Amino acid sequence: MRIVACLNGDRRPGAHPALPVSVDQLVTDAHAVVAAGATAVHIHPRDAGGAESLEPQAVAALMERMRADGPDVPVSLTTSLSAQSDPWRRYDLVQRWASPSLPDSVSVNLHEAGSVDLIHLLGDRRVAVEAGVWTVDAARILVATKVRVAAVLVEPTQVAVDDAQRNTAAIMSVLDRGKVAVPRMLHGADATAWPMLSQALEEGLDIRIGLADTMRLPDGAEAHDNAALVEHAVALASASA
Repeated sequence: MRIVACLNGDRRPGAHPALPVSVDQLVTDAHAVVAAGATAVHIHPRDAGGAESLEPQAVAALMERMRADGPDVPVSLTTSLSAQSDPWRRYDLVQRWASPSLPDSVSVNLHEAGSVDLIHLLGDRRVAVEAGVWTVDAARILVATKVRVAAVLVEPTQVAVDDAQRNTAAIMSVLDRGKVAVPRMLHGADATAWPMLSQALEEGLDIRIGLADTMRLPDGAEAHDNAALVEHAVALASASA
């Protein structure tokens, strides 16, 4: 089972005192979450001002440091339109990422414009793709296009747990009927983060946790940092084994 620590997501700088934004902070945080039990990290690269960025120089600066000084675990980056709202501009930026600084994998949200073209580009560059599936329609796109992906990230965005569970069940049904056989990860956000993590453990799926998904522990207390979230998730995984 993979335990992915999602370090910052699209959170604004200052959203949490321990939210890592700079390259130095991200490298330090990556070591901390791996020490807590994470087997991989997922990062939203940032520019010098702390905003999300897919610019080649921002990606290169991050990946060069992660390769040189970070922990020896896979590194995944986002390609979300939250980081670059123009899908054509996003395609151009990712196309210009330098080969020595390519991540191990990237997430591509299938409901976003240009996602299928971007997956083909990444395949040509031999970068593994994790398909972000937020909706039933996104799952249908994955099945219909038959694009090659390494994993599926089932990511219900509903605020209420019951609604998120219903959406998850509907997405899983489409994936099952479409015989999508790659590994699946299930995660929620904020109020659904821990319930979805528990469901993932019950179903034997990969899990993800981090300040990108929630800033609180299951009891509602604010988490000290990403490592505290990962440590709690690892304890839950061990208890369910």
